[in-house]
Amino acid sequence: MDDLFSVANKQANLDKTPLAARMRPQTLADFAGQEDIIGQGCLLRRAIEADRISSVIFYGPPGSGKTTLAQIIANSTQSDFQRLSAVTAGIANVREVIDKAQENQRFYSRRTVLFIDEIHRFNKSQQDALLPAVEDGTIILIGATSENPYCEVNKALLSRSRVFALKPLSKENIKALLQRAITDKTNGYGNLPLVVDDEALDYLASRTGGDARNAYNGLELAVLTTEPSLDGVRYITKDIVAESIQEQVVAYDKSGDWHYDVASAFIKSMRGSDPDAAVHYLARMIEAGEDPQFIARRVVICAAEDVGLADPQALVLAQAAADAVHFVGFPEARIILAEAVIYVATAPKSNTAYLAIDTALADLKNHPFTGVPYHLRDNHYAGASDLGYGKGYKYVHDYPNAYVDQQYLPEEIKNTKYYYPKKYGFEQKIFERLKNLKKD
Repeated sequence: MDDLFSVANKQANLDKTPLAARMRPQTLADFAGQEDIIGQGCLLRRAIEADRISSVIFYGPPGSGKTTLAQIIANSTQSDFQRLSAVTAGIANVREVIDKAQENQRFYSRRTVLFIDEIHRFNKSQQDALLPAVEDGTIILIGATSENPYCEVNKALLSRSRVFALKPLSKENIKALLQRAITDKTNGYGNLPLVVDDEALDYLASRTGGDARNAYNGLELAVLTTEPSLDGVRYITKDIVAESIQEQVVAYDKSGDWHYDVASAFIKSMRGSDPDAAVHYLARMIEAGEDPQFIARRVVICAAEDVGLADPQALVLAQAAADAVHFVGFPEARIILAEAVIYVATAPKSNTAYLAIDTALADLKNHPFTGVPYHLRDNHYAGASDLGYGKGYKYVHDYPNAYVDQQYLPEEIKNTKYYYPKKYGFEQKIFERLKNLKKD
């Protein structure tokens, strides 16, 4: 009985600290994922193991291991390790750390490592206050951010730091962490009579968006809210796990990286003729509350830029969809957008119009414009004929097939060609028509 009481008492004390905090890896050996930057032989791993870390910024989504890596460095370094949260710290806190770091350096020849969580929340003046100390080596900076540091962090500070991009953890990484939490007798549930079936574990690992903290929280809530069965064991099923995790959050923000990355993937999927991927990114934007007009504009642009004259109907449909979305609104607008997206994605592709106009615009900078050829100039006013305007112009409807060979381009670029039609889709017909006109 004493043993059972002791185990229960120990578990109760553990439960006061969140599972995610208890299971945070303390060494590189326990760290899961990010093999491309922390695997055996990688630069960052060697620097940590040799205690020769230089200023770095860890950039990645929540739960990918940014703070954990900083904690591992704190556990392994002989330097004085300080930490600040950019959410609550100000310039005074920064200067206090710098003063202490200078003292460490001057009197004890000891380095100072400063970890700043959510460093993107520091404004310019706060980041500038850090710069001299980072530049002269008084402080080794470790910054953590979920926002793109190239957009949010002072360029001078960036130039003195190395950026490591962390990825969302894979399903296998998450599953391994959960299994460790279930069996760990020190910080996890290894002392608790507990059975988590494989289906529940798979579901939890696949529904937490690569976020280890989210996965731990789901497991913890499932365990704490499940009463033991008659045999004293807590049985965790898929249904229990499904109730214990939040509805999966769509990783997206309407002003930052995810906004531009998802929009980029959306356009490239339509351009690449993958309707399934295009609809996936469409759904992601819709679910995240993206402005439907923003989505519709992307479809219209893709129809013109990437489908172009290979299927002129794509632009007509895309514009009709944009108008209809504005008229109908959500939720029905999702169907209209999906129709347009699938049409554009599956249409033949041609960027000839895009290339033609961009090449023509570039030529404007390289060729002086000497004026419109005289025979093309307007002669509908008194005195125009005296200037020679319109003289020699051939009216195409006076010729067979409404075509006659004459110069339309300015003299300095008279033989320039901008439009090269593709030999497929509707543009095949354009190609044949132009070829036949020149032949005639």
